[in-house]
Amino acid sequence: MSILGFALVLSAAFCHATWNFFVKRLNAGAELVWLFSVAAAVIYFPLTLYVLSGIDGFNRMQILFLVGSALIHLGYFLLLQTGYRHGALSLVYPTARSTGPLLASCFAVLFLGEVATAQTVLGGVTIIFGVLMLTGGFGRGGDKALVSVGFGVGAGLLIGSYTAWDAYAVSVLLVPPLLLDYASSIARIVLLAPVALRRRQAVARLWSAHRIEVLAIAVFSPLAYILVLVALTFTPVIYVAPLREVSVLLTVLMGSLLLGEGHLRTRLFWSCVILCGVVLLALG
Repeated sequence: MSILGFALVLSAAFCHATWNFFVKRLNAGAELVWLFSVAAAVIYFPLTLYVLSGIDGFNRMQILFLVGSALIHLGYFLLLQTGYRHGALSLVYPTARSTGPLLASCFAVLFLGEVATAQTVLGGVTIIFGVLMLTGGFGRGGDKALVSVGFGVGAGLLIGSYTAWDAYAVSVLLVPPLLLDYASSIARIVLLAPVALRRRQAVARLWSAHRIEVLAIAVFSPLAYILVLVALTFTPVIYVAPLREVSVLLTVLMGSLLLGEGHLRTRLFWSCVILCGVVLLALG
């Protein structure tokens, strides 16, 4: 894996962990997603116009992949939120985060023609297993266990799908990474507009009391994925997909150190396991 690709994905992980930390601290719902999506659309609008000014136009395949990416990301968001409402968080989240990069790597080998070496596979599996254990493993979900795992696998399937789909879009079709992410932001704004309208007082309170946090999320959330997309233009998915999960490691550690969630010793152990996987990928 190239040093530049490694640096981009790690930088993306830090950005992802940062905006997730603020989301966890605010502890809001869909109204926050709509609000920071609107703020992100405004913040990145000038840069989007600049990128668009250098493009003569889009062919049908590029438009198809722009729309498809937005729809897959929307499907992931809706499925995950539904899973959180009807399933057990301790099952849905680790299932999604462990199956997602695994499926993305499989899709890359099957459909994008990427080649996986033994070291790459070992590094990826080590990271995925470490993330699974770091987020609680497949704990007991009671009567919701089967439903929870179903939602988790479904969300993981969509993670794998949009990772491979977006990789093809930016590396083969040469869709600018910024535009691919911007399309998803616009789709979220449109989809969640009815929710934001119903919860307009909550939206107003968030903006009034937590403007700085909302703006931080609006900057770091798109930037995290844009950096990943840039890396995907020249780095195989089988490296990028598992390495992205370092963001989960950072988010969990932030929870322990900054939000007082506890379990620091256990989390540090599994963090070391994940770092071993990262080293294997980086040297692959």
